[in-house]
Amino acid sequence: MAAGSIALLVLAVGQGWLGPDVGRGANFCEAARDGFVRQPANTFSNAGFVIAGLMVARRAGRLPDGAVMSQTVATFFACVVVLLGPGSAAMHATQSEWGGHLDMLSMYLVAGFAASWAWVRWTRRGTTAFVTAYVACVAACELVGLWPDPVPVVHYSGNLAFGVLLVAAVVLETRLWRRGEATIVFRHGVVALVAMLVAFTIWLLTNAGWCDPHSLLQGHAVWHLLCAVSAYWLFRMYASERVRS
Repeated sequence: MAAGSIALLVLAVGQGWLGPDVGRGANFCEAARDGFVRQPANTFSNAGFVIAGLMVARRAGRLPDGAVMSQTVATFFACVVVLLGPGSAAMHATQSEWGGHLDMLSMYLVAGFAASWAWVRWTRRGTTAFVTAYVACVAACELVGLWPDPVPVVHYSGNLAFGVLLVAAVVLETRLWRRGEATIVFRHGVVALVAMLVAFTIWLLTNAGWCDPHSLLQGHAVWHLLCAVSAYWLFRMYASERVRS
């Protein structure tokens, strides 16, 4: 998945498959450069997601007996995390409309997973319910993202849908931990949440103009790296869950 998606991204950027530069993602401070990649810092920082996804995949093949999350679900999550990298890079490398769509879709995929996986465990449902909930979450995000008007704080309706799913996941995971039916290393989830909150703070500051457009040190690039850290530690929490005997 990592090799294939990166190869497709390189081809898409090189061949112009994603369309012309329409300024998509230009609001994330970094000034567009001439050449193959429009926003180098914001583009190459997405390697963090690929690395995090591969680290998840490595652990997915070594889940111990009794783990709540199966190797299949863990591997699927690894693929979702990997795809965050090329998906986001597609927008920052091209500033194209299609690149922007891929960026948002990759965000919906990971937020949909977090919310759906928490929900099926909370309701004690199985694989079919998870797949149904997951598809519904991603489809709902796509529909909400069609809203054309700006929204407060996060600016774009798709960002709001992404955030709502993550908040729902945090609430459900906290309730699961308090219910106490399974043992789980909850501090891993705390690390993931703190990394995401710091990342979001940097995202807000960057969008408020606290940045240098011509620097390779970009706050939005740090957002990418911290989100990758968050995704990895979220999986560490998932992988630690065991049903109490």
